[in-house]
Amino acid sequence: MEQKILVVEDSRPFRRAIEIELRKSGFFPVFAETIAEAERILDETTDFLCAILDYCLPDGQDGEIIDVCLSVDIKVIVLTALMDEMTREKVLAKTVIDYIPKDSPACISSIIPILKRLESNSDHKVLVVDDSTTARRYIRSLLERQYLTVIEAKNGEHALEVFQQHKDISLIITDYSMPERDGVSLIKEIRKRHRPGQVAIIGLSASDEAALTAKFLKAGANDFLAKPFNQEEFYCRLHSTLNILDSERHLFHLANKDYLTQTWNRRYFFDQPLSKNHSGPRCLALLDIDSFKKINDTYGHHIGDMVLIEFANTLKNYFSDALVARFGGEEFCILYGNSPTVFNQRLEALKNDIADSQLNILNNSIRYTISAGVVNADSNVHDLISRADKCLYKAKANGRNLIVPE
Repeated sequence: MEQKILVVEDSRPFRRAIEIELRKSGFFPVFAETIAEAERILDETTDFLCAILDYCLPDGQDGEIIDVCLSVDIKVIVLTALMDEMTREKVLAKTVIDYIPKDSPACISSIIPILKRLESNSDHKVLVVDDSTTARRYIRSLLERQYLTVIEAKNGEHALEVFQQHKDISLIITDYSMPERDGVSLIKEIRKRHRPGQVAIIGLSASDEAALTAKFLKAGANDFLAKPFNQEEFYCRLHSTLNILDSERHLFHLANKDYLTQTWNRRYFFDQPLSKNHSGPRCLALLDIDSFKKINDTYGHHIGDMVLIEFANTLKNYFSDALVARFGGEEFCILYGNSPTVFNQRLEALKNDIADSQLNILNNSIRYTISAGVVNADSNVHDLISRADKCLYKAKANGRNLIVPE
């Protein structure tokens, strides 16, 4: 669904240029030329990702439109041709996201990365660590303007507890000088288990210690910012850090997830500790769709792909606590802990659910079944797969729609 952007701009050439850029980037612009027109729009809806506002309008020459949008809790980006320091400080004091110098039509292209960043920020949770309540609240306010979810910790030790409770934290912003555990010690502890591409960290400090920046970076911080910091620089460093983090995550998924089904691929499967190391019995199942070639031949490969996607989603629902991977074609593998009774019960329920269900794909009613070979043993993963594969062969030979344990 396209995100709506309110644009209040009285210049027709600028409106046209903004519209082209926004639509090209997948946004839906809603235009107003005056404050009065903007107010009429806002009376009907405030459902906008943000507003792009011209500072000087025919019925408001001094940025009055900014307060109009902020009063209904809409995030604001300001376009202004007034570049004096007084105007800049006045704009930034109004809790806007950013201001863009309106020096040429090319300035519009610089808005798009900000909008893309805002759109992506709902995927991130930030932990702010500082022993000063005032500092935490200020940083929280800056982050929440950017649609980031924020939680707080009062020192490094508290931060580790919070981090354990919230596994989806993707960014940590930490002060240096704190009781119990300082920021550098916190970073070193986090980096024992989480690489920079998994959890990003920005260090902060009011200390004038000469080597502090290097100390933070060597401990594993992605960036460092001295207090008191400029709001614009904070946002620039924040955006840069999150952009790099998103790029790393994207590359990780490209390398480790099956493109079609979004399950893990063979590479990821064999690289996991559960696969590489074993200290006791584990459950493993090899599954595939019965007579899958017939589905492709009857309905076409595009329908076959959709069946694979549906099957993969069902697998992930039944085994959200297991390692599920697509090995190739219609074959999938599940590696689970040492609970054979639970594992077999879930597999049986999965098999029956699929056999009893009917897929409706592009006006085609499709039924299919699956077969599985299952093993529970104390052995390396390659041996488990080989043994499960023999069981799967027996399931196929004995009529399909079967689960055959070793």
